[in-house]
Amino acid sequence: MKNWIFEDYFTRQLPGDQNLDNTIRQVYDACYSWVNPTPVKHPKRIAFSKEVAKNFNLSDIDCHSELFVNVFSGNKRLQGMKPYAMCYGGHQFGQWAGQLGDGRAINLGEAKGNDGQLWTFQLKGSGITPYARSADGLAVLRSSIREFLCSEAMFHLGIPTTRALSIILTGEEVRRDMFYDGNPQMEPGAIVCRVAPSFLRIGNFEIHSARNEIGNLKKLVDFTIQMEFPVLETPSKEDYLLWFKGVCQKTVDMIVHWMRVGFVHGVMNTDNMSILGLTIDYGPYGWVEDYDLNWTPNTTDASSRRYCFGNQPDIAMWNLTQLAQAIYPLINDSNKVAEILEYTSQYYQEKWKLMMVQKLGFETWDNQCHRSLINELTEILQLLETDMTFFYRNLAKMNLSFPSNITEEDLIKPLEESYYIPTQMTLQKRKKICKWIHTYQKCIRKHAISEKDRREKMNQVNPKYILRNYLAQLAIDKVEEGDFSMVHELLDVLRKPYDEQPDQKKYYQKRPDWARDKPGCAMLSCSS
Repeated sequence: MKNWIFEDYFTRQLPGDQNLDNTIRQVYDACYSWVNPTPVKHPKRIAFSKEVAKNFNLSDIDCHSELFVNVFSGNKRLQGMKPYAMCYGGHQFGQWAGQLGDGRAINLGEAKGNDGQLWTFQLKGSGITPYARSADGLAVLRSSIREFLCSEAMFHLGIPTTRALSIILTGEEVRRDMFYDGNPQMEPGAIVCRVAPSFLRIGNFEIHSARNEIGNLKKLVDFTIQMEFPVLETPSKEDYLLWFKGVCQKTVDMIVHWMRVGFVHGVMNTDNMSILGLTIDYGPYGWVEDYDLNWTPNTTDASSRRYCFGNQPDIAMWNLTQLAQAIYPLINDSNKVAEILEYTSQYYQEKWKLMMVQKLGFETWDNQCHRSLINELTEILQLLETDMTFFYRNLAKMNLSFPSNITEEDLIKPLEESYYIPTQMTLQKRKKICKWIHTYQKCIRKHAISEKDRREKMNQVNPKYILRNYLAQLAIDKVEEGDFSMVHELLDVLRKPYDEQPDQKKYYQKRPDWARDKPGCAMLSCSS
């Protein structure tokens, strides 16, 4: 680890802040500011990702070393590390918020992995930067554990995401008002080391466009294109359009994955939207448990539900439109931009339809068979409190070779485990669900899909194990008591989310009643 060499690829090619004072302020004509992480008193490793470590030839011995803890808590630097914080703006809840930036995240530099990719290492919760606004630049344990676990869980689900190398306790307390009720409390502080090919987000481009810093905008767009296509030295208008279309496609691909597993980001502001189509900034996220298109995990969004489950595709399109407006000075062709946005909308529809039928065991979309099947499925999932994860896994186990004279009670029995309140099942609801099952059976027979193939296909796209909020909260509670075991157990389980793992059934449970309204187990605030 001592011989590990970092690069300064980002800062060498883009304009930096000439003011070296680490004071909270507006930063102009710069893509970043030089900063140093704030040293912490008693860093202690909670966990690390073996998969991320392996990509950088970090052994278990390395990851258990004092040097590892000191580097990824911000106390020491390795060769080539030149810490900096990025400048960006963003639209928050639909309103332009001006300069935002890395208020509590500090990039250490880039290092090449065994995969040949250049990765940026970033410490989240490592102290104040010029972009901290009125905050302290720190992070608390509860949000850090949630980010660490969810980053790795999403990766193993096959969803584009930033990664997490480590989570380290700082040994210091952080003051936070978790409920925004005027009663702040002292909480344990922690730092997550995040890893990604880039942490650039839509807001990085918006800030330069909003300030009419077109020269810097061009430099940043050119840098981003060359990051993906290093052979392209001088991007043209056509290259900008192709790049923008690629960003749109990657964003759509990510959103389709979110909808597939029932993930809700909770705060899809443009400063939280990766330019590479990665899930980034795990704040008040959650997984749909009771299938509800209007559900949001974010208490700040409780009234408007702008970022609820069902709105995520439309919000992604809205955010991409903001990116289009930001880079428009480099393109100046409204027709071409409109064509790409229209294409993106159609691209989402096609990807979504394919994803939905694959969740049911089909390979391709059949308009005649699937349109009504999917529309009715969306309805029956909302007839009563239905756990989305349990529903699809139990549907896969259901034997569709049932006789035509089967009773409704027997037909629906395999799905009963999916319902939170079975007493909500009325005669009318049961008839509607059974009618849908019969339609589903006909579609499967029409496509000549065997029971074995259907189950295998469904279980490859419908996870059994997800990071439910109540599980994350139980792990947080244990760490606060000095017990790190559940973090490690969850990491192990979430490495194989589609497998049965019969020895881990305790993690395959619907949300318990006690967690329905418990803080941290249902909706969450942005406080971290």
